[in-house]
Amino acid sequence: MRRHILASTSVIALLLGSSSAFAGMDEAKAFLDAEIKDMSALDRAGQEAEMQWFVDAAKPFSGMEIKVVSETITTHEYESKTLAKAFTDITGIKITHDLIGEGDVIEKLQTQMQSGENIYDAYVNDSDLIGTHWRYLQARSLTDWMANEGKDVTNPNLDVADYIGTKFTTAPDGKLYQLPDQQFANLYWFRYDWFNDEKNKADFKAKYGYDLGVPVNWSAYEDIAEFFTGRDVNGQKVYGHMDYGKKDPSLGWRFTDAWLSMAGNGDKGLPNGLPVDEWGIKVNEKSQPIGSCVARGGDTNGPASVYSIVKYLDWLKAYAPPEAQGMTFSESGPVPAQGAIAQQIFWYTAFTADMVKPGLPVMNEDGTPKWRMAPSPHGVYWKDGMKLGYQDVGSWTILKSTPDDRAKAAWLYAQFVTSKTVDVKKSHVGLTFIRQSTLDHKSFTDRAPQLGGLIEFYRSPARVQWSPTGTNVPDYPKLAQLWWQAIGDASSGAKTAQEAMDSLCAEQEKVLERLERAGIQGDIGPKMAEEHDLAYWNAEAVKAGNLAPQLKIENEKEKPITINYDELVKSWSK
Repeated sequence: MRRHILASTSVIALLLGSSSAFAGMDEAKAFLDAEIKDMSALDRAGQEAEMQWFVDAAKPFSGMEIKVVSETITTHEYESKTLAKAFTDITGIKITHDLIGEGDVIEKLQTQMQSGENIYDAYVNDSDLIGTHWRYLQARSLTDWMANEGKDVTNPNLDVADYIGTKFTTAPDGKLYQLPDQQFANLYWFRYDWFNDEKNKADFKAKYGYDLGVPVNWSAYEDIAEFFTGRDVNGQKVYGHMDYGKKDPSLGWRFTDAWLSMAGNGDKGLPNGLPVDEWGIKVNEKSQPIGSCVARGGDTNGPASVYSIVKYLDWLKAYAPPEAQGMTFSESGPVPAQGAIAQQIFWYTAFTADMVKPGLPVMNEDGTPKWRMAPSPHGVYWKDGMKLGYQDVGSWTILKSTPDDRAKAAWLYAQFVTSKTVDVKKSHVGLTFIRQSTLDHKSFTDRAPQLGGLIEFYRSPARVQWSPTGTNVPDYPKLAQLWWQAIGDASSGAKTAQEAMDSLCAEQEKVLERLERAGIQGDIGPKMAEEHDLAYWNAEAVKAGNLAPQLKIENEKEKPITINYDELVKSWSK
C-alpha cells in the first residue's frame, strides 16, 4: 500500500490519533508495564533493548497497513486482539491480523500461490506444508531472507536456535522456510484419580494380571478401555475411550496427524520416518516421492496402516459413548472435561486451557486437575526409533508474491509476536510452546501442577518423538483432503479397513502421477516406482536396513505393558 507522505495527510493522521504519529519507546514501555511485566525470558533492560530495535527497524515502514492471517485458536486470538495493537502502537505499522478457519487459511494460501495476487502479507499455516513450500518454490526461504533482503529487518536477538520446532520447518535443502508461532501435541489423557483409586487398581489387577497404569502399548490401552467401559465410578457410568467418527474434514486430521505412525506405519526416523513416512509415502535418495501403495514400496495400505484403522473402529464402537460415532473433532473435544471418560489415546494439548477451568468435574477444589497427560501408547508394529505422535506447529510463512516492503513489515510483526520479550506471556495465555527459554521460565515451574503434565512433557526427552507431517508429502492441500473421505467410508461401514486404505493410497498416487506428468516441482517432484508385491518391497527394505512396509504380524494382541505415571515423570529428570 502507498505510504502517506504528503504533509496534509500527516496532519490528518495526527488529528485522528494515528498510531504512527505516536509510535516509539513511550508506547513500548507502556506495553511492557501493562502487559508483560516479569512474564518474559528477558529482564526489563533486555525487553527495552529489544523493543528499541523494533522501533528503529520499523521506521521506514511507519504508516503502512499490513494484513496477516491465522486460524482461530486462543494463541492467535491473543495476538490479534492484544499483540497486533501493541505492535501498531510501538512501530506505527498498522497490522490487521485476521482469524479464520484452518481450511480457509489453506484456501487463501493456495489461491495466492496459484494466482500470484498478494492476498495476505504473511500466513500462519501448519508446518505440515513444509514439503509443499519447498517443492513449489512459492515461499521465501527464511534462511536466505534473513541473510540477504530481510537482513535489515531481522532481529539480532531472534535466536532461531531457541525455537523448539525448527526441525519441522526446515526442508531437505537445509533451509528454514517457516518460523514457528505456536505448537501443541496430541498425547494420551487419563483420569489420574481413577487410576490411583485402590479399588480400581485391585479390580484391574485381579482381572488382567498386571498393574493399572499409563499404557505403554495399544494392547494395554485396549484392556483399560474394556475395564472402565460400563463401570460405575462415583455413581456414574463411565467409558474407557473417547474419539469421533463423523465423515467430515476433521476426520482426515485425526489420521494424517500421525495416527498411523503410532501404530507402527512407516520407517524409523525423527522427526519423520525415512524413506517411508507416517503417511506411507516413500521417497528416493533425492527426496522424490515414488509411491504411496505397498505395490510401489509405500505403506499407506500396508499391514500396520490397516491395523491402525481396525483398532480405531473397534475402540470407537466398543468403548466410546455411542454418540461419538456421529461427532466431529470440535464436538468431541469438550467431552472428557464432562467427567465420564477414563482415558483418551489421542488428545490435543491445545485443549489444556479449557480443561483446567475452575468448577469442571475434572478439576479439584485446590485448582489442580484430576487428570494427567502422558506419552501416547504405541501399536504392535511400532519400533524404537520411530516417531510416536503429532505436533501441530503453526508457522509464519511469507510468499514470494508479497512485495519486499510489505514482506519486511510483516516479518517484523512475525518476530514481535514470537520474540523473547512477549513469548512467555503469550504462552501462559495459549499454552502452545515454541521457545526453550519460555519452557525454562520459572513461572512455568510454578504453574506446572495446575497443567496436568504439560510442562513435564515439554521439558522431557520424549518430546522429540512428536512431530508434524514431514517433507515426503509434496502437496499437502491436495493429498490431505483425500483422507477424510477414505476413512469416512471405513467409519460408516461402507468399506473395510483394507478397502479404505487401498482406495486412499490409489488416490494419493493419482495426485503424485499428475505432479510427475506436469513436472511443476522439477527434480524434487514425484518420480513413481515400478510395482511389485509386499514381499518384494519388504525384502528390499530389510536389505537396506529399513522397516516399511512390514509384513503382517499374525498375533496383533501383544503382551500389555503399563507404567506408573509418577515413576515415568521421575525418569525424565534423571
